[in-house]
Amino acid sequence: MWIFPLAAALIGLAFAVMVGWRFVRRHRPYLAAWAVALLMFAAASFAAFLGILSGWNSPEYRAYWLLGAVLNVPFLAYGELLLLVRDRRVRAVLFLVVVFGTAYAFNVVRTADVNVAALGQHRLPLGKDVFFVGYHLEGTCVHGLKCFPLRNPMAYRLAQYYSYPAYVILVAGAVWSAFRMRRKPELRNRFLGTLGIAVGATIVAIGSGVGAGLDVVPVFSVGLALGIAVMFWGFLRASSAPRQPA
Repeated sequence: MWIFPLAAALIGLAFAVMVGWRFVRRHRPYLAAWAVALLMFAAASFAAFLGILSGWNSPEYRAYWLLGAVLNVPFLAYGELLLLVRDRRVRAVLFLVVVFGTAYAFNVVRTADVNVAALGQHRLPLGKDVFFVGYHLEGTCVHGLKCFPLRNPMAYRLAQYYSYPAYVILVAGAVWSAFRMRRKPELRNRFLGTLGIAVGATIVAIGSGVGAGLDVVPVFSVGLALGIAVMFWGFLRASSAPRQPA
């Protein structure tokens, strides 16, 4: 199953290069945000490829968790908002939120305690297991001495706090854009491509959630590759020349 995360990493990298090149040519801020998000996706998928192939270590899992589970979808949603919002003041606020949120997430995941034993228990360890490292005992727990868990729940919860709202924004923005274009024949390519991006993001979300939650590596691996491929197709379709009305 390692071949699919590797394929997802390669597709994500090619996707990021194409979007980045378009940003260089057109200087659209949303393209820069999407290029960064796709680079994150490629890096996280490559970390998953290494972990599934030969076993996880702490740096690989931190990279997979931070870039894939926590920050990837928020950057996609940030690009979607930059595409839809024109007010410069709102864009400035969004930029500050993204910078602060990224720095905070990086520091939390970088400094979180990792249960190394949990990395070897499954081919696809869960964040709630990896970021729980047992108990710190001052003596014993039976004579009134302190006994408390050594864990950093925020490192695990960040994936929920960041990605869930961002996914709603991403899909809602894409569906709203597609809805506005549905009756314009000359924008049919953009309409289908926009829906394709939303569908691809949903495939990745479902594959990651179900595959990781149930430790079904084929669902996780195929979901990564299929989802990013559908998103890539959607972007290419949406970026193609509009049809000329008769």
